[in-house]
Amino acid sequence: MEFFISDAMAQGGAGGEGSGLMGFIPLIIIFVVFYWLLMRPQMKRAKEHRQMLGTLAKNDEVTTSGGILGRVVKLDDNFVSLEIADGVRVKVQRSAVASLLPKGSIKNDQQKNKDDKQKNKDDQQKNKDDQQKKTD
Repeated sequence: MEFFISDAMAQGGAGGEGSGLMGFIPLIIIFVVFYWLLMRPQMKRAKEHRQMLGTLAKNDEVTTSGGILGRVVKLDDNFVSLEIADGVRVKVQRSAVASLLPKGSIKNDQQKNKDDKQKNKDDQQKNKDDQQKKTD
């Protein structure tokens, strides 16, 4: 075994000075690629999120990181009060606000839910009428 180790050391002794710097070039290239592909876009997204949180205003419609849709009712330095339904308010951390929604998004969603509920009631009534006709 000692025979192989001494051969390896003998081969590396001739041009060892230049190869040390050449060994770091792949690591530097990997770091640069890592920065441009992973770190830079994440920093850009974080900056945009901070700007969005800074521009929050009353009556803005937002979604939280937990998926709750709501309208901003009250703003504090660290917290935001959201109205998620008529008379239902939730207080969340400002950083939990994930995105700003276009105006009218929540109203459209609530109207859609009301329409769906009405359609379900109509379908249930129709099913009852059909069952009653079958029994008659």
